[in-house]
Amino acid sequence: MLEMVITARPADLGHGLTVKRVLPYAKRRMVGPWIFVDHAGPVTMAPEDTSAADVRPHPHIGLSTVSYLLSGQVMHRDSLGMKQSIVPGDVNWMTAGRGISHSERFSHPESFAGGGLELMQLWVALPEADEETDPAFTHYPAADLPVQEADGVWMRLIAGSAYGMTSPVRTHSPLFYLHTEWQAGASKALPGGHSEQAVYVAHGEIEHAGQTYVPGQLLVFGDDADAVITAREKSTLMIFGGEPLGERHVFWNFVSSRKERIEQAKEDWQAGRIPLPPGDDKEWIPLPG
Repeated sequence: MLEMVITARPADLGHGLTVKRVLPYAKRRMVGPWIFVDHAGPVTMAPEDTSAADVRPHPHIGLSTVSYLLSGQVMHRDSLGMKQSIVPGDVNWMTAGRGISHSERFSHPESFAGGGLELMQLWVALPEADEETDPAFTHYPAADLPVQEADGVWMRLIAGSAYGMTSPVRTHSPLFYLHTEWQAGASKALPGGHSEQAVYVAHGEIEHAGQTYVPGQLLVFGDDADAVITAREKSTLMIFGGEPLGERHVFWNFVSSRKERIEQAKEDWQAGRIPLPPGDDKEWIPLPG
């Protein structure tokens, strides 16, 4: 059954780059292992403003970041020495583990192609046994991800298993994540098979159990394969879920099952013990406060 509806709050990352922040939410910190959901854009910028919007190097621990573009282009650099351009349909899966830093840079006009930069940025918390794993980064091109289309619904499986598909993306716990495109009037049940699942309305308008939901709303369900979603108009929905991992503490870009580990990460970033990306180490985002 539908447990909760969360409406995204606007957040300004500065210099014209705005996001809809969905998770964490005061009354709902996580959906399965998913602990953070941002929907950025679509946004366009003048050439002279592009570099000002760059996300300078910043650190993470205890999580994996999942970057997925609906339009535009982003250049990723990290402290492992990885440099990777991401375009719509590709997946950048970065596991922070014991500590990593990365930047996200934009160039004009590529970053704002296709109607503007539009990015889904989700974080997945790591199981306690993997929180201190070695950092890693893997890029998965769209061509490697399974796709199916039926009854007016197109789906790409970003991670995990759902609807008979399995993604090649390596994960650390049971979860799934789908990009779906719905034609007006299409109906489909949620995949089920996990304790918690959610539907985020990126574009369009949908209906469930006689109620209508609009862009920026997240519908949170339990393991309910009978929950049916109907698109009232052409819609883009991001559907995800998985198995809970237990309580997590969050400060800035740090996630951990232990408060003291968060404090250590703060000290490590301030002291320069988390390395910066090679070739992008002249500036960084300081610890808040």
